[in-house]
Amino acid sequence: MKGLDASSPYTNIITMKVTNSDATADLHKRLRRVEGQVRGVQKMLDDERDCREIIQQLNAIQSAVRNASVVFMRTYARDCLIDSAESTAADRTAVADELITLMAQIK
Repeated sequence: MKGLDASSPYTNIITMKVTNSDATADLHKRLRRVEGQVRGVQKMLDDERDCREIIQQLNAIQSAVRNASVVFMRTYARDCLIDSAESTAADRTAVADELITLMAQIK
């Protein structure tokens, strides 16, 4: 991808960006919610709240980030694999491989 350093395994892949404004708006909304959750946990720590409550909120944050990642990857797959008219079959194969690698990193 353009803009990546030479050590990146994806330097030969054409640059692909998510351009779906609805998906971008949804991701921004999800990430703002995560920001609020993190601020809430910080306040819980300051208020010396029960550890179980804090852990529950940290688990909720992890889940929200994981869900945002899935939404992003779904959009990425649609925009960059399915709807990309200018990409070749080799480009789409490389993007599919990259997407699978990214999916494997989600925990």
